[in-house]
Amino acid sequence: MATEQFVKQQTDLPKSRIHHDDPLATKQLSWDLTGKLLNSDLTLGKTIVLVCIGTDRSTGDCLGPLVGSKLSETNQSFYKVYGTLHNPVHAANLTTKLSEINNNFDNPLIIAVDACLGQLKNVGCVRTGFGALKPGAGVKKNLPAVGNINITGIVNVGGFMEYLVLQNTRLSLVMQIASLITDGLLETIVEYQRHSKTGNQVFR
Repeated sequence: MATEQFVKQQTDLPKSRIHHDDPLATKQLSWDLTGKLLNSDLTLGKTIVLVCIGTDRSTGDCLGPLVGSKLSETNQSFYKVYGTLHNPVHAANLTTKLSEINNNFDNPLIIAVDACLGQLKNVGCVRTGFGALKPGAGVKKNLPAVGNINITGIVNVGGFMEYLVLQNTRLSLVMQIASLITDGLLETIVEYQRHSKTGNQVFR
């Protein structure tokens, strides 16, 4: 569980904020992620690892594993997925999983996905940015930062009794955000392959 404040502090580059109810949300997310991939050090054959952080023991913190499970049910091979409902990446095994990733892949590009607590006006939004996110910051846990690119879904309001807030977050909202992120990631595959072949880096 990241915090909106920490994610904002990671870079001065602009970040997207897309609400899950926006009819163009999937397309906007895919454009944004495609732009970030095109402007990353993504050499031919470099592995893209998706680290979906969270646990199925908390409705507010199951966003990452939901995304990982949804992607694992597709036939995509663009992302190597870590973190599902059945095999989550969470506070207890995050360091071990990151070591496993670095042992299995040579300098991969890591996209980190996590739930986030934030301001009321941003609840229901998905944010993306360059740089790492800090899992556990929302509940005062000291965990290693993760990712070259980050995707966070703001599932509830932060700042007060975070554990209770997470436990009482509506699963319906988390499911809708997870569907948006999954669809956006799948659409990104198409967009990235199309634009990387043409060399047209029109996204920022």
